[in-house]
Amino acid sequence: MIEYELAGNDLGEVRFAISPLHELVLSLRTLRDPGRFPLQLPWLRAIEPARSGLDLDLLRALTNEALWTPDFLTPRPYSPLGRIEDELSALTSTPAAVVRTDLAAVHPLGLPTALRGRPATVLRRILAVLQDYWDACFEPYWTRMRTVLEADIVYRGRVMANAGLAAMFADVDPHVRLDGTVLRIRLRSDLSYRTSTAGRGLTLTPSLFSRRGATPISPDEPPHLIYPARGLGTLWQTSSATPPTALADLVGRVRAGLLTLLETPTSTTELAVRLNVTPTAVNQHLRALRAAGLLISARHGRSVLYRRSDLGDRLIRGL
Repeated sequence: MIEYELAGNDLGEVRFAISPLHELVLSLRTLRDPGRFPLQLPWLRAIEPARSGLDLDLLRALTNEALWTPDFLTPRPYSPLGRIEDELSALTSTPAAVVRTDLAAVHPLGLPTALRGRPATVLRRILAVLQDYWDACFEPYWTRMRTVLEADIVYRGRVMANAGLAAMFADVDPHVRLDGTVLRIRLRSDLSYRTSTAGRGLTLTPSLFSRRGATPISPDEPPHLIYPARGLGTLWQTSSATPPTALADLVGRVRAGLLTLLETPTSTTELAVRLNVTPTAVNQHLRALRAAGLLISARHGRSVLYRRSDLGDRLIRGL
């Protein structure tokens, strides 16, 4: 059991944050043991072609049978607006001793071949493969994932403001509870320590790849609780929205569905998942709708995001 002694039972002691790096690293659990993450199977199937070009031996080596990951790869985030570029860049300065110690904590019986070598060299290889993994398997879906995480934080904040910390923690996870000023997190492993949040606070991070509350392995790490986000069951559902009949008659069912969905910027890959069609088919329809002035597009990282234009909005409202 992990116990955090809260310095004060007040709202200022607790903060929320979203970390794309955390989600990236924690998702490696699904590669090692997909059967434990049935709600992520649609995503795993969707990224299967992209995974074939990655160094899977190194990615899988970043977890163990207990699904632990190295602490230095999941540092406590400080903002709900974290960017993967900034988080990966910050890891380049990780001391060699920390890399060595944290990898050994995950693999106490000996490092897998993929993680052997000078810590500085291993760190560079890890960061490179994580960047490749993000580009191929995460960036196309991150907007959708982040929306679920942000909704969870809004909900938790409302519960905390209306009913207090104890009520909020009671709703986070059955294995997490607040007793007075001590937050207790029951784990499956024998890991156990007690530490105070005084001067450090406690950060709560919702995750789409955590099945129960999780904390850093080391008590020296800043107090941090990763917990399962609400709404995971709806994350990969295809769209059930029915576009207006008149719009479908005018532009076709698929294009009408795209216009209905594109109230907010969305990538081609996400649209393909939600509409249950291929990315190639989506691209053909998007080009036609953009040529008609019904969509606008903008590049976001390596993805192109589409949303309805003012003309597209007027068309939707007019029908």
